[in-house]
Amino acid sequence: MTILAKTQTPRPFLKWAGGKTQLLSELLPRTPEEFGVYFEPFVGGGALFFSLQPDRAVLADANAELINCYQVVQTSVEDLIEDLMLHENDEAYYYALRAADPSALSPVSRASRFIYLNRTCFNGLYRVNSQGQFNTPFGRYRNPRICDPVTLRAASEALQNTALVVGDYGGALQEARKGDFVYLDPPYVPVSKYSDFKRYTREQFRESDQRELAQEFRRLTEIGCHVMLSNSWHPLVKELYEGFQIDLVEARRLVNCDASKRGPVAEAIVRNYG
Repeated sequence: MTILAKTQTPRPFLKWAGGKTQLLSELLPRTPEEFGVYFEPFVGGGALFFSLQPDRAVLADANAELINCYQVVQTSVEDLIEDLMLHENDEAYYYALRAADPSALSPVSRASRFIYLNRTCFNGLYRVNSQGQFNTPFGRYRNPRICDPVTLRAASEALQNTALVVGDYGGALQEARKGDFVYLDPPYVPVSKYSDFKRYTREQFRESDQRELAQEFRRLTEIGCHVMLSNSWHPLVKELYEGFQIDLVEARRLVNCDASKRGPVAEAIVRNYG
């Protein structure tokens, strides 16, 4: 297999609710100047990873379909591009493919389905029901970019020295050591009734999970890791990370059923280093 030379800086190849592209101008200046392995256990769209382009990285997520997609981009990007070219921007086709059982598909077909649904569903919102089935409706876009070969090839090159793990953050972070850099971007503490878009897997991320994550933040601090976390600007976040550096930043919310409410929101960036 021949992969063409990189023609652009790597960037996310998925639209992702809560993705950090809009926040990179705040995150990048706050990353440590030097670090060992980069860990991102809630990888989502991977905006910070692609911007940093670390020499070694471990990316993880509880969403098995997402990690399969990353693995295929890493190892079989040309086969993926070929398959993506076959899709149709058609509502009936969309719902037929959405109803397909991904476990019955090859890894490349699963990844192709995942990207197709992501690029053509409403607002790029990855959401599943209690059975773990993707249930976002058709987006009705006139000409969505289902296949972006340049972006996919650049992402494939960036992923070559990266370990990709399906699972929760706890397992993924067991290999973190002193001097490594861990970026935590969990499902946010909801700040309003309508701000909860955390259904990326069938499991929910509740207050008890936020508290357990704060304990992991402290464990990583004790072993000498550089740790940075993003979350909503919420009293619970300020309580859980009291004693650490907490910066208030402004981000633009791009996912809301009411377009008039897709505007600047306050977010917290927490660090255990200066």
